[in-house]
Amino acid sequence: MPTIRLEDVTKTFYWEKGRLPAAREVNLKIEQGEFLFVTGSSGAGKSTLLNLITGELPPDRGFVYLDDQNLSQATGRTLQQVRKCFGRVWQEASLIRKATIAENLLMAVDRKKLKKGERETERIEKVLGLVGMPGVEKHYPVELSSGECRRIELARALLNSPHILVLDELTANLDADNIWDMMYLLDELNRQGTTIIMATHASQIVNIMRRRVITMVEGKIAGDVENGRYGSIVKKRNTKPYIIK
Repeated sequence: MPTIRLEDVTKTFYWEKGRLPAAREVNLKIEQGEFLFVTGSSGAGKSTLLNLITGELPPDRGFVYLDDQNLSQATGRTLQQVRKCFGRVWQEASLIRKATIAENLLMAVDRKKLKKGERETERIEKVLGLVGMPGVEKHYPVELSSGECRRIELARALLNSPHILVLDELTANLDADNIWDMMYLLDELNRQGTTIIMATHASQIVNIMRRRVITMVEGKIAGDVENGRYGSIVKKRNTKPYIIK
């Protein structure tokens, strides 16, 4: 499974009133099979970092690698193939409102990833069961709560058995029971070798899970802590962290 590297990556957004440096000289390496939380205040650059990692945003400067493949230079079919390594849940709702849940998921199925003799409907049933949403295939998103729709989006991300899951505020609008059901599933997937990269404001989850924690501040990585807590800041990995209260 692939390793992710960002080398001196910078991304700036411009609008009529000025500029926003969303990522500044970011250096980051994520080994295969890691579980990584990305934390920081709103506007700190978390979503931008995730979009750079998946190749959805090209950097203005620097390089993003998936193993030896330079995503910064990948285009067309090569970039499409690379993106198949990722399963993605965006921060914004992304289900098509006028399509049923089955239709939403069917559009995302990569038939080349199906096992011999496996039907698309079987794969859809399986992932819906994994996220605790069996039997909703004929429903429309408007008939479900926002938390249930988040679980459907996770099911869609799991459809093609990706090597890497990239999740942006996945647990927003979920109640406590559903949150921990989801985290148990992610932990099990990680134990099976899936890389998990999760941006979150949920400090309780981060503090209980005690995985690697990246803290973003104004587009820079201010903290990178193994077995970290929410708000842990450290100049270098494997040194004693201090906590932002």
